[in-house]
Amino acid sequence: MLKKTVEGLASWFSLTDEQAMVRARTDADLHAFGLLIERWRKPIYNLCLRMTGSTHTADDLTQEVFVRIFDRRQVYDPTKRFSTWLWRIALNHCYDELRRVQRRHESSLDDVAANEGRGLRVDVIDPTNPQAQLQRREEAELVRAALCQLPEIYRTVLVLRHYENLKLREIAQVLEIPVGTVCSRMAEGLAQLTKLLEAQFGK
Repeated sequence: MLKKTVEGLASWFSLTDEQAMVRARTDADLHAFGLLIERWRKPIYNLCLRMTGSTHTADDLTQEVFVRIFDRRQVYDPTKRFSTWLWRIALNHCYDELRRVQRRHESSLDDVAANEGRGLRVDVIDPTNPQAQLQRREEAELVRAALCQLPEIYRTVLVLRHYENLKLREIAQVLEIPVGTVCSRMAEGLAQLTKLLEAQFGK
């Protein structure tokens, strides 16, 4: 009995994203959808955080994304990669939020300092060196702030490539643009980010 239970659980967790989404789509299978949330909640949260710069907004957007995914499950094309569809919906939510913030003339960087560079890729710090820790935090905050100052089209490709580790081809599929356009946006985004950071670190 135990062996069968273990085998059943192994089979369940070995479902691909596409298989789980098909179950959610055809049978409104909440367990299958829960599996997708478990797998993708953190990556989607990280994406929303890096796009908006706000932990509170990222939390809200992450919930909204999965609600949207479930509500639109019937339009999911099972022949396409689930991740591509998910990234696209998450980005659209981020874009909508950024435009709302812009219209309200609010800052989306209000809690950068509180995050202490959370979600940014940084080197391992010697825990016995408080000065090094403080410097790394300050640098991470500057990178976060600079990233959030970039136009959306450049910020998006940099986040997807350098933080979410998507390949150029995958980014092109998510954004529905040619790979060449992804490359040009990435080059321009890196150039603008470098200028912003040089200005900050030079102070």
